[in-house]
Amino acid sequence: MNPDSAFESFDCIVIGGGQGGALARMLAQDGHKTALIEKQFLGGTCVNIGCTPTKTLAFCARVAYLTRRAGDYGVKTGPVEIDWPAMRERARKIVAEFRAEICDNLHQKPNLELIFGAARFVGEKQIEVELNDGGTRSLQSQQIIIAAGARPVVPPLDGLGDVPFLNEESLMNLDELPPHLVILGGGYLAVEFGQMFRRFGSQVTIIEAGPQLLAREDADIAIALTEFLREDGVEIHLQCNATSARKTAESVEICLETGGKTKTIRGSHLLVAVGRQSNADTLNLAACGIETDDEGNICVNEQLETNVPDIYALGDIKGGPLFTHIAYDDARILCANLSEGKNANTKNRHVPYTVFTDPQLGRIGLSENEAREAHCKFRVAHLPMSETARGVESDETCGFWKVLVEYQTDLILGGAFLSIEGGEMATILQVAMMGGLPYSALRDGIFSHPTLGESLNNLFLTLDRRTTDKM
Repeated sequence: MNPDSAFESFDCIVIGGGQGGALARMLAQDGHKTALIEKQFLGGTCVNIGCTPTKTLAFCARVAYLTRRAGDYGVKTGPVEIDWPAMRERARKIVAEFRAEICDNLHQKPNLELIFGAARFVGEKQIEVELNDGGTRSLQSQQIIIAAGARPVVPPLDGLGDVPFLNEESLMNLDELPPHLVILGGGYLAVEFGQMFRRFGSQVTIIEAGPQLLAREDADIAIALTEFLREDGVEIHLQCNATSARKTAESVEICLETGGKTKTIRGSHLLVAVGRQSNADTLNLAACGIETDDEGNICVNEQLETNVPDIYALGDIKGGPLFTHIAYDDARILCANLSEGKNANTKNRHVPYTVFTDPQLGRIGLSENEAREAHCKFRVAHLPMSETARGVESDETCGFWKVLVEYQTDLILGGAFLSIEGGEMATILQVAMMGGLPYSALRDGIFSHPTLGESLNNLFLTLDRRTTDKM
């Protein structure tokens, strides 16, 4: 790159203030003159419209659910009333606190300049920023990190452009609860919001084109979770293709095609939750020759390098699992390599995740489907929550645990915990996997009683000697 006097020069430019902000802070601490460009709010999707507000509201929904169940525990209560504005304001307050803390931390860092605006490449290692408060700035750097995230997919559904549909952000900003929320899509957002708003008192209908909810999960997991949602009163339509949408004076209508027949679903509000797409197409990447894949994600190698030397990408913009903890690990890898001269990479890293339904689904490692596709020989440990002391004592017996163990080595390949605190249980299993422990270490371990963790003993006692070629 030949420096251009018309451009302000930095040692490093970071585009995106989510986990890119954390990386920018670390680079500035190491003495790099760093520019951090953020289009809207610091904290990224997680803090502003993802993890923080949604899980805050999910906990509100669980409180409502437990209050309605108080009689099961011998506790007498009156009718349960939902104060949606109070719940919404609670979530907004927590988001504002987190965002302010991030902003304060970044503003106080020497060597770091925050620039609020929309970035786009205009040449090799050169970026123009359309500032939020007017005007533009032109920046250049030999080192650029792209962490500009992703946005909700808007499907090419006939008539959708004329319907005031919702995404996860606008749904949480409604002034009133929707009387009947129709959700297009059957993935993680759909099931979390579906159960949440049903417990808030909305009628909820989920429409999924595929044969099951949560397409990447094993069928037994998807079937069980579907039944839990139906027990909550969520209406679920599987193998239904949406063909059109329209707004009437009184409702939103979605026309469906299923089994050669057509039908219409009517609701007061429509949430479109069919996935997310990379924001790479907003950055004019052609100006510097950065390659993207067929889905529009920035292509990177195991060290998060693009095809252009000294330009990197982290988080959702590069595709793959769209989880905050993956973006955080990406930032850690880049900090280690750029500031400490290490050779960190993404190879063989564990990718845990939790679906925050109730019960939760905590996942780590291979599913049964994935293990079979990989031609692994494995045994399955399986334990219903109804056979755990903690589950019975707390009357939280919905769900089950399932763990895959490699047949020859006795090492843990992966697990699914559909239960109360399923995410925490998956974390315990992950730590064992990180340590290379055989399943017997958990089978024979001493855990405090009565906890969920102690039932790992019983879980691994259920192992049989089947291999996949006998199943």
